[in-house]
Amino acid sequence: MSGGTGNVGIVVGGGPAPGINSVIGAATIRARLAGARVFGVRDGFSRLMEGDASCVNELTVEEVSRIHFRGGSKLGTSRANPTKKQETLDRTVASLQELGIDKLITIGGDDTLFSAHKVAETARGRIAVVHVPKTIDNDLDLPQGTPTFGFETARHLGCELVKNLMVDAQTTSRWYFVVAMGRKAGHLALGAGKAAGATLSLIPEEFVAPRIEIHEVVDTLAGAIVKRRAGGRPDGVAVIAEGIIERMAPEDLAQIGELKRDPHGNIRFAEVALGRMLKTLVEARCAALNVKTTIVAKDIGYELRCADPIPFDMDYTRDLGYCAAKYLLEGGSRAMIAMIDGSFAPLPFEQEMDPRSGKTRVRMVNILSDRYRIARRYMLRLRRDDFTDPQALERFARTCKLPVEEFRAQFEYLVRDEPPPIDWRLSARR
Repeated sequence: MSGGTGNVGIVVGGGPAPGINSVIGAATIRARLAGARVFGVRDGFSRLMEGDASCVNELTVEEVSRIHFRGGSKLGTSRANPTKKQETLDRTVASLQELGIDKLITIGGDDTLFSAHKVAETARGRIAVVHVPKTIDNDLDLPQGTPTFGFETARHLGCELVKNLMVDAQTTSRWYFVVAMGRKAGHLALGAGKAAGATLSLIPEEFVAPRIEIHEVVDTLAGAIVKRRAGGRPDGVAVIAEGIIERMAPEDLAQIGELKRDPHGNIRFAEVALGRMLKTLVEARCAALNVKTTIVAKDIGYELRCADPIPFDMDYTRDLGYCAAKYLLEGGSRAMIAMIDGSFAPLPFEQEMDPRSGKTRVRMVNILSDRYRIARRYMLRLRRDDFTDPQALERFARTCKLPVEEFRAQFEYLVRDEPPPIDWRLSARR
């Protein structure tokens, strides 16, 4: 294979996210118009790392000019990990060279970014590599709160699902525990929950201790149910980030059973029944508190990943695809492509690596930010000021048929790490 300005390969890794096709389309059009040939690599790195050089299709402008409207991935995707062994990295680079690909665009999250970094390192300049940040988890470390593509579409649809469950909960006088995707960070759970006005969102970042103990999660949810019931409402919706699992204490994880992991070593959260486990434990906790409640567990995530992108993500991803191709064609390499405040910014791979772990840095929810603290104030859950309000404490204790001091003894520990309220005077000085 040969092209006037080289041959561009496009690889999609990790889970699907709305906007993948838009990146593929925009990058292909930009490269083809510059005289390059473009080859879509099917099924992520899975076949390249096995030495299979028959896994490509040449892409044309006509073929991709309208795919930005659609979800999914024209090229498929996989979680295959070429970095597990040096020989698979070497084989991946050799496969790309056999195909004549001297420029590579990878589309994916933190694991695919790490793979792109190691492929570029192994190629030693023979293949230029850039990465386009994709994940509905929104956890790649982009500056100034810039979202990863796919997040806003996933949040939009997640909000719609949560909104519908809120109506169902009120209609049927029950609670829903909605477990949202987010391997480490709680961006999606918080984003959907805050936008919809869910009763509360529970994310791993709010737990300050290194390990999250299941009894604290259970008490947080039970406390919210008690507070809601004391206010006359038997219904509610809690949006829970699945990333809580990753930080659970080993003895709590043992209740779940054997944990399966993907090729990158990540827990397969979809196979962990977090919602059902919490339903069982919280119903038992509420029964012990003399509070009868009905809870339904619901997972959301797969419904969001292959949705047609909303206009924000279509616009955003076309910019990303265009800039990825342009950067490669002009000699750029070893960088993640970002759009910051409307301007293109290449972020060097080395800058995106955590020096302690050697892996890609992960962006967590900042629980001291004003946006989180506002979200927290809107949630209906036990708060620090509840324990300084004698009338509120009396209502909660009466709901549980407990003495006030016993209720305090069982639940006050939950508010020890509550973020401080916003000080508008300090905010104004920033």
